[in-house]
Amino acid sequence: MSNVSSIIKSIQDIMRKDVGVDGDAQRISQLVWMFFLKIYDDREGEIELLEDHYQSPIPEYLRWRNWAADPEGITGDELNDFVNQKLFPTLKSKLKLSGETGARALVIRNVFEDAYNYMKSGTLMRQVINKICEINFNNTQDRHTFGSIYEQILKDLQNAGNAGEFYTPRAVTKFIVDRVDPQLNESVLDPACGTGGFLACTIDHKRINYVRNSKDEVVLVNSIHGVEKKALPHMLCTTNMILHGIDTPTQIEHDNMLSRRAYKDYGEADRVNIIVTNPPFGGMEEDGVENQFPATLRTRETADLFMALVVKLLKNNGRAAVVLPDGFLFGEGMKTRLKQMLLEQCHLHTIVRLPNGVFNPYTSIKTNILFFTKKTESEWPATREVWFYDHPYPEGVSSYNKTRPMQFEEFDTERTWWGNEADGFSARIETPQAWKVSIDYIAGRNFNLDIKNPHVSEQISHDPEELLEQYQAQQKEIQSLRDQLKLILANALIGAKQV
Repeated sequence: MSNVSSIIKSIQDIMRKDVGVDGDAQRISQLVWMFFLKIYDDREGEIELLEDHYQSPIPEYLRWRNWAADPEGITGDELNDFVNQKLFPTLKSKLKLSGETGARALVIRNVFEDAYNYMKSGTLMRQVINKICEINFNNTQDRHTFGSIYEQILKDLQNAGNAGEFYTPRAVTKFIVDRVDPQLNESVLDPACGTGGFLACTIDHKRINYVRNSKDEVVLVNSIHGVEKKALPHMLCTTNMILHGIDTPTQIEHDNMLSRRAYKDYGEADRVNIIVTNPPFGGMEEDGVENQFPATLRTRETADLFMALVVKLLKNNGRAAVVLPDGFLFGEGMKTRLKQMLLEQCHLHTIVRLPNGVFNPYTSIKTNILFFTKKTESEWPATREVWFYDHPYPEGVSSYNKTRPMQFEEFDTERTWWGNEADGFSARIETPQAWKVSIDYIAGRNFNLDIKNPHVSEQISHDPEELLEQYQAQQKEIQSLRDQLKLILANALIGAKQV
């Protein structure tokens, strides 16, 4: 068993010597495409033992085993020329996308379409390749420890100032999937899938609970869907799916779900049974994306647009769980209309309020998990009351950090308390952490869902980071209102000129 963490550190130290690699972001991108090819080759080795006539989508001389696996293989300028003039041009645009290997070839092309070889020294590249070859991804233990590679990569992305949206702590993804409980035949989508944490957790959940034979496995594979607009997390997600036994993850798309088509053009064929996601929050979409949405839901704030899309993409009686910041709960303007739509069209049955620091070290923003079920129009308004659960720190813990992250076992109390939606959660009771609020009360607050635990006395935070986040959220809301006012005035002036 290799020490994966030490190998990654050694690789990064080697890359820092290369004049072509500028900063953490390029180092990580370089590392990820190399790992992808090694993992793909290891997986092909497994498939070849099971299938007599397996054919690789990669030309024989470009397969990892034939140019990288030999520690005494090509190096220096010869290696650099090989990668730049043969490997990358072929994987980017010359693979055969039709026939028996077409689907696999498409996966590889999509991974490499925005990948680059930043390294200038073929000698240093050979050293990196030899380190990567120390890990055997057909070894169950080495494969399992690939999780540590993800975490290290993501920490480096954080240091590069390019992070938080890519990663949701394992404890949170596992709790969400455990509560939503995707059944074998249910289609599952993460429309902002990042590195694929929710999808990987869903695969594990279905395999443990519902897969009994090879036919079930086929159903599972066909049920997983993800979309990610950024090249690096898309590459990581594709790799993650291969490691989780989905050999041809064509349903992991490299695209922006918010701009691929107009909101009104999504129909029944696009809808799914389950959506689990942590949409990027705090970010703004580029100009024009908001025009894909109805006027009442237009905003440039990424998380809000994704939330509107989640409601649209759920089948009737479909279930969702979405991680959102506090700003969504108390925000006004478009957020008010969005929350009103959510409460009318969906049964928003539970909001789990997470404590500070859950997403450390990626972000300190305070977050919540919204659990809801889409209802048919005849059942509107769908929400009569909302349960809140204030998730506490475990005893002796005052904050989470990289050495003390949240653990799945901390959700045991919620899981015991949860109950069943089929009987209206009749078994739920109020506790010092749990309380319910009527829809009339929420409507009277202009759909402000930032409802504090009534069992805890009001506490005023003096944490500078928390106060700054509140200030930034208020400034975004003010800017959103200004933009809306400008649009109204511009439309009024156009109308006046036409008259």
